[in-house]
Amino acid sequence: MESTFSSPAEAALQLEAGAAGLRTPLGDLDRVYELERVVGFVRDLGCQRVALQFPDQLLGDAGAVAARLEEATGSKVFILGDTAYGSCCVDVLGAEQAGAQALVHFGPACLSPPARPLPIAFVLGQRSVALELCAKAFEAQNPDPTAPVVLLSEPACAHALEALATLLRPRYLDLLVSSPALPLPVGSRNPDPEPLERFGRRFPLAPGRCLEEYGAFYVGGSEATSDPDLDPDLSRLLLGWAPGRPFSSCCPDTGRTQDEGARAWRLRARRRYLVERARDARVVGLLAGTLGVARHREALAHLRNLTQAAGKRSYVLALGRPTPAKLANFPEVDVFVLLACPLGAPATQPSGSFFRPVLAPCELEAACNPAWPPPGLAPHLTHYADLLPGSPFHVPLPPPDSELWDTPDVSLITGDLRPPPAWKPSTDPGCLALTPRPQLELAESSPAASFLSSRSWQGLQPRLGQTPVTAAVTGRRGIAIAYEDEGSS
Repeated sequence: MESTFSSPAEAALQLEAGAAGLRTPLGDLDRVYELERVVGFVRDLGCQRVALQFPDQLLGDAGAVAARLEEATGSKVFILGDTAYGSCCVDVLGAEQAGAQALVHFGPACLSPPARPLPIAFVLGQRSVALELCAKAFEAQNPDPTAPVVLLSEPACAHALEALATLLRPRYLDLLVSSPALPLPVGSRNPDPEPLERFGRRFPLAPGRCLEEYGAFYVGGSEATSDPDLDPDLSRLLLGWAPGRPFSSCCPDTGRTQDEGARAWRLRARRRYLVERARDARVVGLLAGTLGVARHREALAHLRNLTQAAGKRSYVLALGRPTPAKLANFPEVDVFVLLACPLGAPATQPSGSFFRPVLAPCELEAACNPAWPPPGLAPHLTHYADLLPGSPFHVPLPPPDSELWDTPDVSLITGDLRPPPAWKPSTDPGCLALTPRPQLELAESSPAASFLSSRSWQGLQPRLGQTPVTAAVTGRRGIAIAYEDEGSS
């Protein structure tokens, strides 16, 4: 019976951290992990202490890679065995605790700017790409040679995009190749003209052109994936891409293509549903996710001001990576907003296992800011920094006396008319008169107290002055599911 409600103590000791994945042959380490480039990075900086960050599936090669780098550079190399939030984010805090002067990140990365300056080198990997098959798939999906198309890929396939474009450019005239937005080397100058940077990628657009004119051809993914909607990189591209432009994906191994229009429609429909849930919510839980990304404190303050302006109560929760069990401890919260990197937020994924919906900051902005453009015109911003002042997408809140706050709004979920924000002053002269009441009443309470008062069981009642005084006696012994006097069942 004990195992039904709780896990035995031995389970914590026998729990495995996760499979380290297949190890790379020693002869392929230099090519797979680009050790020659990493050695040059360390030598150019003259670092004596270097930290290496691996995702779980690459930890099997961590020891061999660290040994080779120490032998080639003479520097002390540390392996970050546990990251602060997700493996895609640079763990600057962990590197500073080890006294590292530089950090090398291996595997998929969100390429979010770190909270603290530190020289960083990214090794995204080099997955094999069947160029001929991908070129034939591109021609089948794009029969018009004059249509503007941009080549996208998952980080591990980015090395093959230029070679793929070389095969296609003799026929296709308006072809754009994206590249990962890696940090520029120290001392280098920004290119002129500076390319557009969005979705963790750089787009070298010609003067007068915009990204909304282009369709997309994405190289990445795998046919073995059981649920392709769980790919966070592809999901953020589908949400942020122009709705009227074609978007197709291609498996780099087999060249099999798929039109992503239906999947993009499902993601946008779910986003509209989450915006409606945020508008109906009275209590918002702000989840402080990764703390190693720049401007996370400023973004948290922005979200708190946003919920206050919309007449909602907000609570800041620092729970690490959210799980259904963690969030179920806060039943009074109507929706949660996760402040994390674009690849670490599960807001774009099906969250049916969560007790309450988990949103992205952009969805809360669309729900609480009446000046935000309507659906269909507003972009889906995958990074919370795009919502802050200084970004071209920043939309300031209207003043308190603006008519936008008084616009009638009907919930598409409940069908009820939403009241205006509670903080707005009323213009009704009748509200200035005091109404006598027979007894004092609590004018305003916290949402948690209101939620507790609505429950049928509110915990042990003190019943002060109603219980007779008696001598203390020995109580029951044991735990709640198996007291000593109950026997075995």
